[in-house]
Amino acid sequence: MAIKGIFHINVNCTNLDVSQPFYENLGFEVVHEIPEGSDSEMLRGLGLKPDGSARALIMMLDKAAPRGARLDLIEWSNPKTQGKVSNDLSRVGAVRIALWTKDIDQEYMRLKSEGVEFVSDPVKMGDVRWCCFYDPDGMTLELIDFG
Repeated sequence: MAIKGIFHINVNCTNLDVSQPFYENLGFEVVHEIPEGSDSEMLRGLGLKPDGSARALIMMLDKAAPRGARLDLIEWSNPKTQGKVSNDLSRVGAVRIALWTKDIDQEYMRLKSEGVEFVSDPVKMGDVRWCCFYDPDGMTLELIDFG
């Protein structure tokens, strides 16, 4: 098989200045900043109109992992990022990002005390404990602790 793993996940956000500190609080670090602008080949590859424009941050949990998974936070100015994330986890498409977590209770309490909105407290399925919460735009994230 030629496919080796997930390299990046793109999350569109309505306000990069709000989303960046939220994801930094989860442990993500900025590894590359893309200033406002456009790249004709990028837009063509994404199937977007040639006048598209955005700014973005590429973030990682482990900057030392050369092929580690990246989170691309993008705020589009043309077309403007809009809409509301559907919290219907039964809909089609990618609906949640799970973050491998150690000591879920401590992380749950830390984030909750900082005003992060959770769906529930940590629940247990077999030996795994997990819980879901929302980013500033309502994207569902999950903490998962394998014990």
